[in-house]
Amino acid sequence: MAWLFKHHKVACAAAGEERAPNGFSLLPWLLLGMGSLSNVFGGDAADPLLGGLGLLTFNSLYIYVTFRSFTRKTREAPSTRVALVLMTGVTCALALAYGGTWLLFFPLLGLATGAAVRFPHLRLAGAALGVLAGAVAVSRDGWDGLGIAYATWISTMVTAAILSLSDAVRQLRAAREELAHRAVEQERLRFSRDLHDLLGHTLSVIVVKAEAARRLTTRDVDAAQAQLTDIESVGRQALTEIREAVTGYRQGSLSREIDGAASALRAAGVEPVVRRSGPPPAPQAEALLGWVVREAATNVVRHSGASRCEIAVSGDGERVRVRVADDGRGTDRPRTTGGSGGTGLRGLAERLATAGGTLTAGPERGGFVVTAELPADAADAVEEPGTDGVPLAAGRPTY
Repeated sequence: MAWLFKHHKVACAAAGEERAPNGFSLLPWLLLGMGSLSNVFGGDAADPLLGGLGLLTFNSLYIYVTFRSFTRKTREAPSTRVALVLMTGVTCALALAYGGTWLLFFPLLGLATGAAVRFPHLRLAGAALGVLAGAVAVSRDGWDGLGIAYATWISTMVTAAILSLSDAVRQLRAAREELAHRAVEQERLRFSRDLHDLLGHTLSVIVVKAEAARRLTTRDVDAAQAQLTDIESVGRQALTEIREAVTGYRQGSLSREIDGAASALRAAGVEPVVRRSGPPPAPQAEALLGWVVREAATNVVRHSGASRCEIAVSGDGERVRVRVADDGRGTDRPRTTGGSGGTGLRGLAERLATAGGTLTAGPERGGFVVTAELPADAADAVEEPGTDGVPLAAGRPTY
């Protein structure tokens, strides 16, 4: 039997594809009934017409049951169970009536039973079928019929084991393909988030500084050149970050993001005020909070119309807090709940929540405030892209 499935697999591989066993895999075993067929046509059967009808009925039921046994829905259907019971009755009737080679229909019945029943009910069904086959065979051919009982039991169990293993392999292959597909989708998402994040922030800074340089060219050439130098510096830094994003090794820095935010704010005519206190957070928490500063500062430049923006970082060793407050009155400001604008803050709120933190954003005292709080040792909040069960690029915002 194992040879049959192996031969089927090799034949399919030779044809350029690997298929799971199906009803055709069990058809060759009908050759066990050749002896009975020869009895019918050779006139050795007591009633050839009745024997031929029984043989036709058995083969029809065998084909029906086996072909329906490779799909769970049809395998567990009542019609398949009824056909298996009828097949058992026909097998017992033919074995009792003719004996001899007709007893070989019991192992064939075991094949169909192993294909249709499967675990966990298979043990009981296999044992009951083996006892039935042994009782019929012994009553017809004496104690030599015990071999039929063993052959029936072993064919039932081996068939079920092979087909169950085939199902498991097929499910594992499908799961592996699904995981590979998810990994590709996650990597695409990581790259799109990183690229969008980098370009959104960097282009905003470049546009603001270019506008400042254009205004200063007629009044203060040195200041205009300073802005152009900043544009060059920002562009070079963006190139570096894009290369790091492509290879997946980009790591945010809270200090670097604060410096970049202050520079962008000054170029946009917004006075930056930076306050820091408390011990530094863990690198992963620092990276995540750095994205909060970047997102909040970009929104100030884009939407606020503010003249002053305060960036405050504080911590007590257990939790670290970042607060970005401005005095702007822009009406299209992104918020963590409701409101208009982009989805960057909402995405960051989800990621901070995963890390055990919180993020809120909304109007406050004639301005707008973004507040983020995170455990200082949130080392598990930022995982490398592609890790199963962890939000992808947990420390990377989206716009």
